[in-house]
Amino acid sequence: MIRRLYLKELLGFPSVELDFDGGLVVLSGPSGTGKSVLMNSVLSSLGIGSAEARLCEIELDKPYGFSAESYEIDDDVTIRSIKKDRIRYYLNDQNISKKSLNRLFASHINYLSVRDTGGFESDTLLELIDNSLYIKNKAFENLSKVYRDRYQIYSDKKVELDKIKQSEKKLSELIEFTTFEIDKIKAIDPKNGEDEELIVVKKQLSKIDKINEALSKAEDIFGYESSVGDVYTLLEKDSSYFSDAMNQLRSDIEETTLLTEELSDTDVEALLDRLEKISELNNRYGSIPEALEYKVKKEQELEGYLSIEEDKSELQSFLEQEYKELSNLAKDMTKARVAQSQEIAANLEEYLTKLKLPIVSFVFESVELSSNGSDRVDLHMQNSKTATLSGGEHNRLRLALMVVSLSSHKSGSGVIILDEIDANVSGDESIAIADMIAKLSTSYQIFAISHQPHLAAKANQHILIDKEDGISFADILDSNGRIQEISRIIGGESSNKEAIAFAKKLLA
Repeated sequence: MIRRLYLKELLGFPSVELDFDGGLVVLSGPSGTGKSVLMNSVLSSLGIGSAEARLCEIELDKPYGFSAESYEIDDDVTIRSIKKDRIRYYLNDQNISKKSLNRLFASHINYLSVRDTGGFESDTLLELIDNSLYIKNKAFENLSKVYRDRYQIYSDKKVELDKIKQSEKKLSELIEFTTFEIDKIKAIDPKNGEDEELIVVKKQLSKIDKINEALSKAEDIFGYESSVGDVYTLLEKDSSYFSDAMNQLRSDIEETTLLTEELSDTDVEALLDRLEKISELNNRYGSIPEALEYKVKKEQELEGYLSIEEDKSELQSFLEQEYKELSNLAKDMTKARVAQSQEIAANLEEYLTKLKLPIVSFVFESVELSSNGSDRVDLHMQNSKTATLSGGEHNRLRLALMVVSLSSHKSGSGVIILDEIDANVSGDESIAIADMIAKLSTSYQIFAISHQPHLAAKANQHILIDKEDGISFADILDSNGRIQEISRIIGGESSNKEAIAFAKKLLA
């Protein structure tokens, strides 16, 4: 139950603060004063529609069965929307998205507007039938869950098979291209660090002539080695440092000589060719390790391509078998739905008679399997489709469906918002609609925007929405105010004594 509404700067309303009663709350007033605008603010706070007020706050009781694991919710719930540069929503002072609000309250709020043209789509009718079945038939609930779980797996596998079929057209090209890339890397057969080693050898080769020339001159130093040793002896100085240095120099020269001999045997063209191939790999893949990693990846892809035909065969066998089993489950669902639809149609008959409408029947058609089974449902009234109904007939039938749907719920908890649902109807039909809504309001809190006196007279709380000097306002009416407003609805702004008398009679 919504207990309180507070808003600021909503189009023609500077501010509004209303405390709501339970049961039936009727909003009435002249056209264009902002009744729908006001109720749209309530809806927007629950994630339905867009917020227009700079600030809107509603307080409500925690709905029966309400669950919000991510938010701290006690028995009192406050929802606030603030519109500045963008709209922000808060649930008990915790930031929340509009989408999350809608998801949390979707099963607790029912909204019906005269401007809606839907309500009889196949999915909507199936949901009505299934919800009725869930309440009384646990076996159907389990059947429906098993079917949907298996259908999801079936759909995923079907997508896999479609991808395989699409890739089959390019499979030979993929295999050829992947094999070519693998063979190219294999042919070069690079080793980690090989590029760095080749660059070092290349640099050494570029200096080999200068190295040999320097070695030839450096070897002359050994002709003076003994003379230098004699100097150390004559001076009676330690010559070990000099001897060690000469030995090290001799060793370095011998090592360099061996290196130049090895370099002389090097095939320069082969080295440059090898370095060029390694460079191509580095340019393409980034480095030798990345090239080797890419080769492994492509080898794995190639294995997948080669096994694709086997995967395709297994998927086709699975899908064929699963389709048969899903079809059998769908048939069981159809059987239960047909029986339940007949029960709903029988329950509807009483309400339709009061609303001056012919009886209806649910017409089932078998269609391709989907997550909802294999049923498409239409609602026929005297063998005519609902698309041919007038606006008034459309609204009355939707109301009857809502009453039957909600009356089967065990909790009887929630809020219903009706926007001019009794528009375009005659007096008898208006009375029937008012009686039906009043009956429903014993279990639900109902907000109804109305221009009909019969519904206004049934209200537990009557709120007048009016304008003065272009400024909209909302007033909760007392007994006298209700008489005046209902007489205005009956007789217009200059209502007469007869209209006032009739208003009193309705309220009595």
